[in-house]
Amino acid sequence: MDASRLTRRTALAAVAGGALSLRARPARAATVLRWATVLTASHPGVAMMDKVAADVREKTSGEIDIQTFPSGQLGSSRDVIEATSTGAIQMVDEGAAQFGQFVAPFSILEAPYIWKDPAHMRRALSAPLMDDMNAQLAGKRNMRVVGSTYYGTRHVTSGSRAVHNVGEMAGFKLRIPEVDTYRAMAEAWGARPTPLNFGELYLALSQGAVDGEENPLPTIHSSKFYEVQKFLVRTAHIMSPRLIAINEGTWKAIPDKHKEVLRASLARFGREQDEEIVRQETGLTNTFRDAGMTVIEPDLDSFRKPVLASLPAKFEAKWGRGLWDKVASA
Repeated sequence: MDASRLTRRTALAAVAGGALSLRARPARAATVLRWATVLTASHPGVAMMDKVAADVREKTSGEIDIQTFPSGQLGSSRDVIEATSTGAIQMVDEGAAQFGQFVAPFSILEAPYIWKDPAHMRRALSAPLMDDMNAQLAGKRNMRVVGSTYYGTRHVTSGSRAVHNVGEMAGFKLRIPEVDTYRAMAEAWGARPTPLNFGELYLALSQGAVDGEENPLPTIHSSKFYEVQKFLVRTAHIMSPRLIAINEGTWKAIPDKHKEVLRASLARFGREQDEEIVRQETGLTNTFRDAGMTVIEPDLDSFRKPVLASLPAKFEAKWGRGLWDKVASA
């Protein structure tokens, strides 16, 4: 059996056992919320998690104790979402499209070329159109979204091939998350979509198992992908929101006054994280250039047109008729 899988299973079993033990001792004051993410410990999102944990602990006098688990300690993206759904862990943050595997309309929030800018994205995430998605997530998968952050604008990196237009993506083995909209985007480009767990990506890039990947600049930096990639291709194809979800049963058990503290803390430090991501995005292109990467400003229309010509119509039945227009115009 794979040792890493055994470790994840052991960790999740211990977490679940801890949750059962906690329920067996109702006199204990603290409610423990285990928050898992695949983001590396140096990512601004993890710094945000730790600030929220400290803030909530202080403002609830220790009655809410958030414990953070970065770097995929408790499993892959899919693992930690499923664990939050079952209650084995209590909180998770992941890309919106990952939640689309459980409630289909969520994947539109991470669709290629749907957002004008980060402000447009945040405006839509606070609009009433999110209420129905959240109700479906709570009803079908026992989770609800309680916050969101700006993960960044995604770009392609390449290990050995300079890419200046979409025609040069033909046959390119592009690592993508295990998400159908990402697959459809890669196929529209003529690339070969290659789903791969985030924790395995650095090694795959270093060994040439995939030709490249796509992520926001702060993630490329915190995960050190620039060490094993020669080209940064500034495709700006997706602006990614990360959604922060909590197990529905856990949420219902939290007193209303503590719910307000948690929501306020997520909003406050989420905004700080967003500002840090934007700040990093401003300077990281030069950082990568100084590290030896070749930065390419490609023909963006050549990337955009084949995706918009096929993807919205392909997913309309799954997302719901007219949802693309509602989100795009929010």
